[in-house]
Amino acid sequence: MVKVALEGAEFFAYHGFYPEEQLLGTRFIVDIDVVFDNAYDFNDDKIANTVNYEELYNLAKAEMAHTRKLIETVAQSIIDAVIARHNFVKTSSVTIRKANPALGGPVKNSVVTISYAK
Repeated sequence: MVKVALEGAEFFAYHGFYPEEQLLGTRFIVDIDVVFDNAYDFNDDKIANTVNYEELYNLAKAEMAHTRKLIETVAQSIIDAVIARHNFVKTSSVTIRKANPALGGPVKNSVVTISYAK
């Protein structure tokens, strides 16, 4: 089994249930993990034999650019994009942290994790 992960990818985006959140935006931190069977010999040094973490970043960036009310929806969209590109992935999880959510008091992050298992 092989695990490829992207940790702490930061984006400024406009997700939120309330109109002011979608107007002002905030910082989000995204973690993506994928696990798959090692079907290739990594000694051949070919990126086609793995999940490219640069591609994971670009998938997350594209999904973060689409404003949504729920960060659960964003996380699910990222997983769906990963699975659509890499049908050999056995499990995947996406965690999104929303910095300083507007909750009426100091809160560092709100956090959502969505997982997929084949």
